[in-house]
Formats: sequence, structure tokens, C-alpha cells
Amino acid sequence: MDIPTGLSLEQKFNLKVYEEQVKGLSQEQSQEFLLELLRQLMIKENVIKHLLKQV
Repeated sequence: MDIPTGLSLEQKFNLKVYEEQVKGLSQEQSQEFLLELLRQLMIKENVIKHLLKQV
């Protein structure tokens, strides 16, 4: 199975938007942002695992 590892054009755009948003953050704000992002990724992983078990 060939799994795509690149980003779509829309994802690249969104990444650039995030890049611009985080440039002005303090170190504390950056750490909070990173932790929230990691939390959301973990939730996404749990949802995907749950959905795969349903198949």
C-alpha cells in the first residue's frame, strides 16, 4: 500500500498560516500552543483507531 507522506496544497497553505500566527508568540504561549496541538493530535489518533476497529 502506497501511503502519501507529502502535504496537499491546502495543507501547505494552512501550515503557512500557522507559521505566521506563531511568529509573534512568547515562549510560554508557544509551549501552550504546542501542548494543545499535541493533545488534539492524540484525540485524532484515538478517533482514527476507534473508527478502524468499527470496520
